[in-house]
Amino acid sequence: MAGLMKRMSLIFRAKANKVLDRAEDPRETLDYSYTKQLELLQKVRRGVADVTTSRKRLELQAQQLQQQVEKLDNQARAALAQGREDLAREALTRKSALQNQIADLQAQHANLQAEEEKLTLAAQRLQAKVDAFRLKKETIKATYTAAEAQTRIGEAFSGISEEMGDVGLAIQRAEDKTQAMQARASAIDELLASGALEDVTGTTKDDIQAELDRMASTNQVELELARMKNELSAGKPTPALGAGSGGEAGSASPAASETEGSV
Repeated sequence: MAGLMKRMSLIFRAKANKVLDRAEDPRETLDYSYTKQLELLQKVRRGVADVTTSRKRLELQAQQLQQQVEKLDNQARAALAQGREDLAREALTRKSALQNQIADLQAQHANLQAEEEKLTLAAQRLQAKVDAFRLKKETIKATYTAAEAQTRIGEAFSGISEEMGDVGLAIQRAEDKTQAMQARASAIDELLASGALEDVTGTTKDDIQAELDRMASTNQVELELARMKNELSAGKPTPALGAGSGGEAGSASPAASETEGSV
């Protein structure tokens, strides 16, 4: 059972992959990838801006603490001038605590600055990659479009495209039907000529009758030729060539023609 399910899953994935591959347009895929890279670049830039904002905030806090340090230093000096050593000590104690906070802020500021530099460099590199990908994407899209157009033109000329394929099939069917009709007509003619089929109109003769008719016609020609020869040998006047059957010139004999010429 497990083997059957595994095989069904493999067949389903193969068919789904084939359908998706047929539906996929490389140009759309490249545009989608470019959009995702732009979104990633935007996130990196936003990260750089956030780090820079944090660094500026630390700088402001350090400046405020430094102002307080200077203020406490002045207060300590004033207290000592007025003989208040205890008050001066308290001011210096607070000053020392603030200086420690300033040192911590400076350390954090250095870390943020280093992080900002890394993110800035990464953003620049990513920007360069995105620009290179955009150029390559447009080149691939133009090449694919040209190849697609060339393929469609070739398919149209060769008749293997879907539209031209239908036309080619229609032409092939028409030629097949024409050949079948010609073969049927030829077969019917042969059957009529052999007498296997009867001509209901009576205009078609079988081959035997046609041969008999031809022999009869030949015999009649021979008989007519023999009759003419007999007439010539008997001295019957011969009509002139080209004369009609009832014309006067045709009825004149060669002797009469010679007599008229002498007068």
